[in-house]
Amino acid sequence: MRLPASKPLSSATALLPLIAPFIASLLSGFVMASGALAATANAAADNNQVNAGESVGNVNKAYPGVVQLIVDASDLDRKIFNIRASIPVQAGPLTLYFPEWLPGKHGTNSALNQLAGLHFSGNQQAIAWKRDTLNMYAFHLQIPAGVSQLDAEYQFLSPTDDKFGRVTMTPDIVGVQWNNMILYPAGAASDQIRIQPTLILPAGFQFGSALELAEKRENQRQNQGQSQSQNEFQFKPVTLEELVDSPVFAGKYFKRFDLNPGAKVPVHLNVVADKPESLNATPERIAAHQALVQQATILFGSQHYRHYDFLLSLSDEFSGIGLEHHQSSENGVRPGYFSDWAKKSSGRDLLAHEYTHSWNGKFRRPADLLTPHFNTPMQDSLLWVYEGQTQYWGYVLAARSGLMKQEHIRDVLANVAAYFDHQSGRNWRNLQDTTNNPVFVSRRSQAWSDFQRDEDYYREGALLWLEVDAQLRALSAEKYSLNDFASKFFGVNNGSTTPLSYQLSDVIRTLNEIQPFDWGHFLQERLEGLQSKTPTASLELAGWKLVYTEKPSEYAKSTEDAAQDNDFLYSLGFSLDKTGKITRLLLNSPAGKANILSGSLIIAVNGKSYKADALKSAITNAKTQKQAIELIVRHGEYYRTIRLDYFEGLKYPALVRNNQVPDRLSKILTPLK
Repeated sequence: MRLPASKPLSSATALLPLIAPFIASLLSGFVMASGALAATANAAADNNQVNAGESVGNVNKAYPGVVQLIVDASDLDRKIFNIRASIPVQAGPLTLYFPEWLPGKHGTNSALNQLAGLHFSGNQQAIAWKRDTLNMYAFHLQIPAGVSQLDAEYQFLSPTDDKFGRVTMTPDIVGVQWNNMILYPAGAASDQIRIQPTLILPAGFQFGSALELAEKRENQRQNQGQSQSQNEFQFKPVTLEELVDSPVFAGKYFKRFDLNPGAKVPVHLNVVADKPESLNATPERIAAHQALVQQATILFGSQHYRHYDFLLSLSDEFSGIGLEHHQSSENGVRPGYFSDWAKKSSGRDLLAHEYTHSWNGKFRRPADLLTPHFNTPMQDSLLWVYEGQTQYWGYVLAARSGLMKQEHIRDVLANVAAYFDHQSGRNWRNLQDTTNNPVFVSRRSQAWSDFQRDEDYYREGALLWLEVDAQLRALSAEKYSLNDFASKFFGVNNGSTTPLSYQLSDVIRTLNEIQPFDWGHFLQERLEGLQSKTPTASLELAGWKLVYTEKPSEYAKSTEDAAQDNDFLYSLGFSLDKTGKITRLLLNSPAGKANILSGSLIIAVNGKSYKADALKSAITNAKTQKQAIELIVRHGEYYRTIRLDYFEGLKYPALVRNNQVPDRLSKILTPLK
């Protein structure tokens, strides 16, 4: 999954700690015991199921029959998904689950409150349900004698505004995440439950999905009293695992691009938009996406999907997203993705990131994330591989494919390194511990994010893997690199879509097979140490140095324009939105030491109304005049006048070449042949 755009440069469970076992594994030859991990996961599953009144039983035993699931996504005005399901059952107690622990989100499903209107019946008689008070995602029923099919009717309520959650239905676009549409029976693994999904869309809507059609039936429900302005699509039966992993993007304005023409393994870019003109993409723009597929295939030396479907929304109304799946991905950006290509390259590593997850995270999956079903707690100890290395490959593949320029990737890396080089939270909290954030923080905003730390395993993880890549090249006299790790680790079992688990010991062993080194100690220092080494070491080994300039790069300016903010992070210590509100703050910066708070509003600069340019001028003038910068700041109902004795001028991070070290970074970002 990609971090939300609202959290640049930032961003397990307390009952199932993995930190201690992780340290122990490092100190004992870095071999994680697969049996112990499996036992932990199984124990968690057993405890969870006892709460729900069921047991998993034989996970290899198929659930009898096929669940029929019909999702009506045609109620665009009210943004309501109407759902009907028929579940084969036997008389006696039954527990149904709403999926809780979601792959890609690394935590629990926050959309449970959007499930509504729940009614069950059998043989046309109502059947009562009761929520488990210790496991809110479990619903208990007593199936009467003689009932072999449980009929369910309920609704999923798409948020009507971003303040209520992620908007998944607009007048022009529908996003179907099946984990929010399904209640599934306890007692079987998710890959042993068969689902027959049917989707009803408004007339004229087209869709993209990794699901395959059984047949297409247009306007065939009119004999049952349904509106004639609907399309009904029935998909081939799949397992619950496959269904949850195969979302749908549908829209009134839709276009499909072939990214792998003539290949045996198809790859398509499915685009939906608010307006038809947003779909216009030049051949050169599509060629960059085709190059992404080519470069990824060369890098990993395999494809672990029958076909792959990028789902891309270009919208101001449909909420943005970046979420991986094995044979598809959900990607949501602003409408100017194609039309503003030359001016806005920020974030164009998104598709490269989510595509990489088909190999890293979906095919090769950390053992503590490979759980029997969606209501078994997951653990996130290896997210610095799952997400950190994916973040790294996202940058690299974006450059190799031409989605982004090399100099823009250098600007991205400069900003990432600068943030972590200033981060106060590194004094008390190590990188490994940030892998727990998805469970107990759940991506809530934090007032002191640089001190609290966020999901830093993404971007600091990317710097870690840059250092590994550069170290491999340096140790082997440029013979080997992380490219070799990618093909060796992810390139096995070509064509297989069955997940292959890994542990820390597998990562270390593979690195040593490529280039012998004390990789265990190396990783321990980076992951468990406090200020063990600043992230800038990775850049230096790659042949570049982090510096600060008084003028932002063209890329940085375009990023500010796109986000409509102003970055004073490395001068005064904060970033501001277009109104002058502080959106990010560094604790140990001049502003942080002056007790300014996140969320404060800058009212005036040196006695005049706040304007971004006025603040920039004040910072520049203070450098030569040595006069304090005076701010009037409002927080809530309180106003304060604050003097900042800062005289170092504007500072924007940049990379410059260190000619004493080979330019490994440029080599890394060069396309493979």
